[in-house]
Amino acid sequence: MSQYYKNSRLNDDYLSIDSIMASQERVTSTFRTKIRNLGFLDIGSDARDLEVGVKMELPYWLAAFLCNKRRQIVEVETPKQYRAGQREILNADPVVVDLHKLGPHFYKFGSLFLSFQIPESLNISRCLLETFQGRFKHIMDISQNCLNEDLSKVKSKLDECEKVIFALGQDSLKDFQNWQTRESAKLKASKMIIQQRKRKRNELD
Repeated sequence: MSQYYKNSRLNDDYLSIDSIMASQERVTSTFRTKIRNLGFLDIGSDARDLEVGVKMELPYWLAAFLCNKRRQIVEVETPKQYRAGQREILNADPVVVDLHKLGPHFYKFGSLFLSFQIPESLNISRCLLETFQGRFKHIMDISQNCLNEDLSKVKSKLDECEKVIFALGQDSLKDFQNWQTRESAKLKASKMIIQQRKRKRNELD
């Protein structure tokens, strides 16, 4: 099992909170092999064993362990947000879609799910790329022009990856505005010097 994790795609961002959260996303899995003494995992059954055909929602990291090149204990289903119907909506106009509602880690979880190498993998991969490309310019535009009171509403529809891009866009705007007003070129006293001056004033008083 340790060798699996060493080679797993989960290891790519082992210490990334976003990767950890994305790996907890549920994947509908159907057991292809009987598993003895684990029937208690199926809440809707009193059977002692997990029988062939039992369908369960498993976290990605567990489903990936049970379904890979070495073992085919379960068969996974494509999550709703990556199925053909949703891909058509995203392809039509990705900008208007509330991506956070589809999944806060839409891109990260999607890229992890590609490790199952199902027949739809190529279409899902293309959808992820085209969705990102289609939304990127829009996100950068609103990060440069969005009023403060609109921030929460705008960010609520973004995936976690997009929120980072949005924040970077706003930071770059602030840096540019500081450059325009020459704020970035002004020399400022360090905090240490300011604190020393305050102490001297207090001593004199």
